[in-house]
Amino acid sequence: MKFSIVIPNYNGSHLLKKNLPKVIKAAEDAEIIVVDDASTDDSLKILKTSFPEVRVVRHRTNQRFAIACNSGVDAARGDIIVLLNSDVFPESDFLRPLRRHFEDEQMFAVGCMEVIGEKTRGKSTGKFQQGMLVHAEAQDRKPGPTLWAFGGSGAFSREKWLKLGGMDALFRPAYWEDIDLSYRAWKRGWKVVFEPKSLVYHQPESTNISAFGRARIRRIASKNQLLFVWKNITDSKLIVSHLIWFPLRLLVSVVKGDSAFLWGSLHALWQLPEAVRKRHLEKQEMKVTDESLLKLFEEDVR
Repeated sequence: MKFSIVIPNYNGSHLLKKNLPKVIKAAEDAEIIVVDDASTDDSLKILKTSFPEVRVVRHRTNQRFAIACNSGVDAARGDIIVLLNSDVFPESDFLRPLRRHFEDEQMFAVGCMEVIGEKTRGKSTGKFQQGMLVHAEAQDRKPGPTLWAFGGSGAFSREKWLKLGGMDALFRPAYWEDIDLSYRAWKRGWKVVFEPKSLVYHQPESTNISAFGRARIRRIASKNQLLFVWKNITDSKLIVSHLIWFPLRLLVSVVKGDSAFLWGSLHALWQLPEAVRKRHLEKQEMKVTDESLLKLFEEDVR
């Protein structure tokens, strides 16, 4: 069982300088791949001169996070892919606790414990509420099932990743792609768990905020929350709930002037044909219902 560590990068040369030495130290015999997503800073120069042991996958044009991750997984030689954001660095022994989980043939992904200042995160949950999937942090940090593994600090079976088709560009430019990936894995009968002994440190320097601004991020998140439902939710009871609540939420958004939800809804509707096409493909592989899946997490929502 071999690991490959994949790090998407866009204009993060300062983060590579700071965090790559720690990743290299913790990598043991794992290969390290940096996917440069058409950076305009000196990232490629830094990688070539300071980190010759790191494999570089270069995008000629900016493809965004999901495609960058997919490119790294495609290029990887390992059985297990560890995705790390460029603003994340691991404890020196973070791979060891991950390894044992993949002895289970049904394991798709294992989420790490992220330390962010004095806070921690990594175990996630969710519920279907007012016609939408609402995700949240779990109440505890014990090892066990998690609704999804974060795309910036998680380990994934490469074989199953490829069977799923990787992260879905439907959710471009960002947000919800890692939730979608794990949710589809769960519905195929695979497992996603949280491992608190695998520690990584996250010092958030999101390129999304600088690229899009907070207002546009809210609009994108609203769009992708809708696309997630249209692509993945197949239980009739939940579909009826969505069909009732969605027009009501649109009406409330008009009254309150909630431009984020209105913008998100219009752009989601533009992508509806793509979501429906992918929905049909996923239904053919589904082994677990939405209701039975979400019951795993109903006691753990804050």
